[in-house]
Amino acid sequence: MSVANYSVQGSIGIITVDNPPVNALSIGVPRGIIESLKAGNADSNVDGFILIGAGRGFIAGADIREFGKPRPADEPNLPDTIAAFEASAKPVIAAIHGNALGGGLETAMGCHYRVALGNANLGQPEVKLGIPPGAGGTQRLPRLVGMRKALDMIVGGAPIKASEGESIGLVDRIVDGDLLDGAVRFAEEMIAKQEHHLNVAEREVIVEDADLFEIKRRSIARRAGGRRAPYACIECLEAAATLPFREGLARERAIFDDMVASDEAKAMRHVFFAQRQASKIPGLANDAPISTTKSAVVIGAGTMGVGITMNFANAGIPVYLTDTQQDALDRGMRTVERNYAATVKKGRLAQTDMDRRMTLITPTLDLEQAGNVDMVIEAVFEDMPLKKDLFKRLDAICKPDAIIASNTSYLNVDELVEQTGRPGKILGTHFFSPANVMKLLEVVRTKTCSDETLATVMAVAKRMQKIAVVAGVCHGFIGNRMFEGYMREAWFLLEEGALPHDVDRVMTDFGMAMGPFAVNDLAGLDIGWRKRKAAAATRDPNERYSIVSDRLCEQGRFGQKTQAGIYRYEEGNRTPVRDSAVEQLIIDASMSLGIERRAISDQEILERCLYPLINEGAKILEEGIALRPGDIDTVWVAGYGFPDYRGGPMFYADHLGPAEVYAGLCRYQEQHGDVWRPADLLRKMAEDGGRFSD
Repeated sequence: MSVANYSVQGSIGIITVDNPPVNALSIGVPRGIIESLKAGNADSNVDGFILIGAGRGFIAGADIREFGKPRPADEPNLPDTIAAFEASAKPVIAAIHGNALGGGLETAMGCHYRVALGNANLGQPEVKLGIPPGAGGTQRLPRLVGMRKALDMIVGGAPIKASEGESIGLVDRIVDGDLLDGAVRFAEEMIAKQEHHLNVAEREVIVEDADLFEIKRRSIARRAGGRRAPYACIECLEAAATLPFREGLARERAIFDDMVASDEAKAMRHVFFAQRQASKIPGLANDAPISTTKSAVVIGAGTMGVGITMNFANAGIPVYLTDTQQDALDRGMRTVERNYAATVKKGRLAQTDMDRRMTLITPTLDLEQAGNVDMVIEAVFEDMPLKKDLFKRLDAICKPDAIIASNTSYLNVDELVEQTGRPGKILGTHFFSPANVMKLLEVVRTKTCSDETLATVMAVAKRMQKIAVVAGVCHGFIGNRMFEGYMREAWFLLEEGALPHDVDRVMTDFGMAMGPFAVNDLAGLDIGWRKRKAAAATRDPNERYSIVSDRLCEQGRFGQKTQAGIYRYEEGNRTPVRDSAVEQLIIDASMSLGIERRAISDQEILERCLYPLINEGAKILEEGIALRPGDIDTVWVAGYGFPDYRGGPMFYADHLGPAEVYAGLCRYQEQHGDVWRPADLLRKMAEDGGRFSD
């Protein structure tokens, strides 16, 4: 079957890209388009062309699977396609619906004109894959919309709607009704004018401010972190402003080729594919039955319950928010309204959408409402007896086919199954806080969870626009289980000679969104303190235990919520400030433990924090808790601020070399004991030269 079909409607040649599911510019698509252009230009009855996509969109972009791979020498590429448009004696009109992103928008800008449905998405998101556009996007976009808007779109990577594109000059006409009919009418109008049809390359670049590029560099410094790609995009756009078009095009391509081969781009491609692979569950058929979710109940009107409730409303699912106390329920609803209002104020949500979502949420003190819904998620305190009692009650209340989920960060969900008579309908849903913002959702698969239940919850997660990763049952599942080793070593480093700002600096320089101690202050030190006190009676007395956090909590220093934790905080300001009292407390703790403080290098801090992540990830894979290394990387990039340009802990282990990580673990095991014992999987990889990612 051809991936680009040609037909004639009246005097207009119709080139239809038909490469499902998203009409990516795979090998064969450029050839099909070019051959269609040749046929139409040789036909005296054809006066112009329309390029349109079959199915649900125009052209979503390049085929990322082909990046960095050799291309057959005789196979045309996207620049060849655009060159054919520009050489065409007859005008080419791009007719856009769905997505025109990356190479898709570059294709459209290579045409003489662009028409679109108003809700189509237009953008150059390549920066999110660690690269700049490579087929003229940085040279043509500023010629259409001006440099300021081009910088925003290319360096930021966010798409715009075609309706906005019309207002800035990217789209020539918005079509109401049938896209092809509207495009044909537009083409006939343009042809009737018998004018020269200007290529975008012939237009001038408008640079609104001489300092625009330096202003942009300064504005992205913090957000870009260690990423090279945003700056590469700016370099390409500068070339558009300072070089003739063809030279600018060559400069863009050279920078693109360099970035495609970079570690940054390889890591970000890995993250892209890993996130999409996470929804594919081995052994679960693509056509596994999915039960209908028309309504839901969320139990607990605290921070997590409120966020989960908003997710249901955002997905268009009517939801009851319930609690045992009216004041808690009222406070929860006020938080919902405040969160939505803030999003409206920022321009990211229409007031009408907020109003609609609010009508989908019903507050109630009546738990019996759970008997009328398809899905229940409890978000009560992380207390096993409390949750067990609640699951017994819910089993008696809920419909036999209702799914009951526990929002838990650590607990054994299999124990909750035992409280019910519906083993196939129980699982865990670990939302990340704030649940209405964070994209990650760990779906915890119990031993008895049915395929239908798992498929249904994954489908609901997709409706909520979550990145859902399946995890097995164990303490902490994937993310929090790994986080414990990360934090364990961070606290031990303090006792041995480092200070909080040292550790946080090293980890943020590495690319983490926040350092481990800033994260602890944000989450609240008291949460871990309660858990440690509950586990004190069963703790191995020979196990090394850091006392620093406990001593901070004993002084009422719980983090940002008390304006004092590991750092101190000024009123209304979340910026951590070093506190000499805390640093003295750390020094005193070292003394009381008999530890002689020493200078600790940045390299040791990095290894002591990252190697436990990798080692625990390997154990999680050995045990089948995670389905794939990419799932672990997805959890850590989407949920814990691990830098996407390093690919996640397991991809980063491949970058270092599993043999090097294994040797480091063995070295630290000799120094600090069996808590550092390497996973068998790492040992085998070190011996066999294996890798986590293919």
